[in-house]
Amino acid sequence: MTRRLLLSYLAVALLVLVGLEIPLGYIYARGETSRASQGVERDASMLAEITEENIEKGRLDALPDVVGDYAARTGGHVVVTDKHGIVLADSDPSAPTGISLVGQPDIARALNNRPTVVTATDGAGRDVLSATMPGSSGTTIRGTLRLTYPLDQVSTRVHRIWGALALAGACILAVVALVAFSLARWITRPLRTLEAATVQLAEGRLTDPPDATEGPPELRRLAASFTHTATRLQHLLRAQQAFASEASHQLKTPLTGLRLRLENFEPHLDPRAHPSLEEAVGEVERLGRMVQGLLALARLENTATTPGPVDLDAVLAERVAMWEPLAAEQYVALDITGSPTGQVWAIPGALEQVIDNLLANALRVSPPSTTITLHRAPDAEVHVIDQGPGMSDADRERAFDRFWRSSDSHHDGTGLGLPIVRHLVDASGGTITLHPAPGTGLEARIQLRPVTGRPRGPRPVGEDFGFRRPLNQRMPAARRG
Repeated sequence: MTRRLLLSYLAVALLVLVGLEIPLGYIYARGETSRASQGVERDASMLAEITEENIEKGRLDALPDVVGDYAARTGGHVVVTDKHGIVLADSDPSAPTGISLVGQPDIARALNNRPTVVTATDGAGRDVLSATMPGSSGTTIRGTLRLTYPLDQVSTRVHRIWGALALAGACILAVVALVAFSLARWITRPLRTLEAATVQLAEGRLTDPPDATEGPPELRRLAASFTHTATRLQHLLRAQQAFASEASHQLKTPLTGLRLRLENFEPHLDPRAHPSLEEAVGEVERLGRMVQGLLALARLENTATTPGPVDLDAVLAERVAMWEPLAAEQYVALDITGSPTGQVWAIPGALEQVIDNLLANALRVSPPSTTITLHRAPDAEVHVIDQGPGMSDADRERAFDRFWRSSDSHHDGTGLGLPIVRHLVDASGGTITLHPAPGTGLEARIQLRPVTGRPRGPRPVGEDFGFRRPLNQRMPAARRG
């Protein structure tokens, strides 16, 4: 932002300078040319009077001295003719005399008592101011005088003033740049501290609040408001984290005691009440698992972790090896297909929890003699495919909603398994979607980011997930959730 402010200030200053200096330089150039033209015309008129008087009195031998002295003083070139256009004197000693110039337009006009002042080109190719005046007394023409003056000196003065204007403009731009840089730094200093504070707040801490004592009043008020908001948010986050850390211990004991009391009722109840007792114990267990799931989600959402490189192939092989004994008990095979993917971006421990939960869901619905396939597709994509009953389109759309459970089959899940999976995948910078598998079953597609890309971080996730064992062993999830 400092650079953009500096460039905008310089652009405005440059536009102002261009709008002022170019017209000024153009006007000065026109003025110099006009003054030079007027001076040549004046000198030519004066010399024409002097030479006409000498011609009238017959002092032709004085003409070379008059024109030579003027040419030596001013650098101009003077030619004098008689009334017939014959050259009587030339300030250039090497130029011939006695030749006729009556055929030249300016000489012919002067012989008709009409002066001429023009810009022309001399024999050497230089631009010159030419003034041709008649030497007359009243209507009597006794000769003509042509005075040519080179424009080199005028051009030199014009170039000198253009250079002075350019130098002045450069100095002004330098001063503007210095002032603009200081002003831009003063304006953006609170924004830089505010940016650093937002980064710290996104990481879950705010050790250096933004500076609210410098900069424009609006930015100072913004920094103060941000500090107040961030302090309030930190207080709320600490309170939520304290609840998440204490609720597990505080709730676990009464739930365990309630379950024990219910189980102790069994010897004293009529056998016809045992099914109701078992259902009550099951509900207490499900409540305990739901509490664990809610606490896990709270821990996930309260902590920020930056994704790091994780070997996807090694994770898949490790989780399949761990789940194979349980799958074998249900006569279900686990198979990894596709080309090796390599490393992907993921938060620590996220992929293990994602694969565990998806395998637990798939095993719960897979019939015997079927296969659960973990297929590695290109672009760091993993497909977990089972051969179970699958899900309807409406169920797949709601499968990631918290506490949602499918109504087409009996289960004792909490509806938190797939929401946790989606949270972990999102925090790793990926996406997860559900699709119908070929034939029957469900296909979960996990799109991750290969390490060739840059990680998206930090994202709110949990540094201590609270369930390193498979999710179904701590809080059995419902079918797909």
